[in-house]
Amino acid sequence: MTEFITCISDALWSYLLIFILIGCGLWFTFRTRFVQFRMIGEMVRLLADSAVPSDKGKHHISSFQAFAVSVATRVGTGNLAGVATAIAIGGPGAVFWMWVIALFGSATAFVESTLSQLYKQRHRESFIGGPAYYIRRGLHCRWMSVLFAILITITFGLSYNSIQSNTICSAMQEAFGWSPLWVGLVLSFLSLVIVFGGIHRIARVSSVLVPVMAIGYVLLALVVIIMNFNLLPHVFKVIISSAFGLEQITGGGLGATMMNGIKRGLFSNEAGEGSAPNVAATATTSHPVKQGLIQALGVFTDTLIVCSCTAFIIIISGLYTSPELNGIVLTQASLQSEVGVAGPFFIALAIFLFAFSSIIGNYYYGEANIRFMTESRSVMVLYRLFSGGVMVMFGALATLNLVWSLGDLCMALITACNLVAIIALGKYVFLLLDDYRRQKRQGIKDPVFHRSQLPDIANDLDCWE
Repeated sequence: MTEFITCISDALWSYLLIFILIGCGLWFTFRTRFVQFRMIGEMVRLLADSAVPSDKGKHHISSFQAFAVSVATRVGTGNLAGVATAIAIGGPGAVFWMWVIALFGSATAFVESTLSQLYKQRHRESFIGGPAYYIRRGLHCRWMSVLFAILITITFGLSYNSIQSNTICSAMQEAFGWSPLWVGLVLSFLSLVIVFGGIHRIARVSSVLVPVMAIGYVLLALVVIIMNFNLLPHVFKVIISSAFGLEQITGGGLGATMMNGIKRGLFSNEAGEGSAPNVAATATTSHPVKQGLIQALGVFTDTLIVCSCTAFIIIISGLYTSPELNGIVLTQASLQSEVGVAGPFFIALAIFLFAFSSIIGNYYYGEANIRFMTESRSVMVLYRLFSGGVMVMFGALATLNLVWSLGDLCMALITACNLVAIIALGKYVFLLLDDYRRQKRQGIKDPVFHRSQLPDIANDLDCWE
């Protein structure tokens, strides 16, 4: 079964999705005039401003909280276990292709999150939106919007949660010898407690967990890098030579290096996958471009910082050549070789925080899309039980290869669906970005958007009076 799923996934990823992803990233980078590089200062300013507590009420989701929830799903197993898997299978050169997909994919992330803000709708407690909403409102294609809603619910709420759970249980077993069954039961209980609390509880938990876990892990990685500073030129040489080396080309390994780097990079930063727009839409902001810029910054945070930390630790250790090491176990062994026996314990704690925050963030993506299809409370309760309970337990007991193969297949399907939509609707993002830049040039610190500024689609917009 695992081999069959892997074959289908590889067939979808082999060149087709790889070139479409890179092509979209290049196109959006060019059409936005390199927004991810030229406006990085504005991204940081907007994020810092939105981190200040607001008095807009308990039903208000700030841009920072929306950013935290999206980073909670990005910064997780992809950064620790995913990077290790990519290096173990594709070699150190996979890291280079992770960087490529992040640098250009951040423009794609900007486009999809800006679209989700543009087409967001009011809900009982906050705004709601995402690809399913902009496909239906923007493309007027109901069947495609429902298809995406179903795919992302299966991918994030079910499949990806099993990956997070599997990684947590593997890390705990390696570090403490704890049974995956008991870890899975505890994890399921904690997940259910939070997901039954809704988006506001998820936002509050994520806004605390994400900064703590990310800063702590990056600081530890910096310590390891500083301790081995003299090896940094060697690390970069290994990554670049493996990405373009003669050995990879003549041995037929270049395709595997690219595919694994891009797959694991996308799993980690989600640029173009259509996931982050679901939570980006919940933010209260004065202009759609603001949240698009903030979400683009999340791609840099995830891949260029956190993923690189893991990659450097693994390559410095040299253990990536050991065939028996893969996934989170490789990361734990690499850190242990650098900081001693405390390494695996720290990674176990870090992966618990990383992956647990991903579980609750992933759950919300499914919730937003189920609400797009139905308001049935019984359906929502059933989904919560499966997402926070059943699939978490499944991941705890399943094999590493099975959960990752399922995740890759689901990821390919939703990415293809979302890319079609944002390519068709990208022209509106370019107009919004021009408007935002024009207001900034006029000295307006806080640009504002009204739907009358886009008269052709004003009737399709639920907000922005």
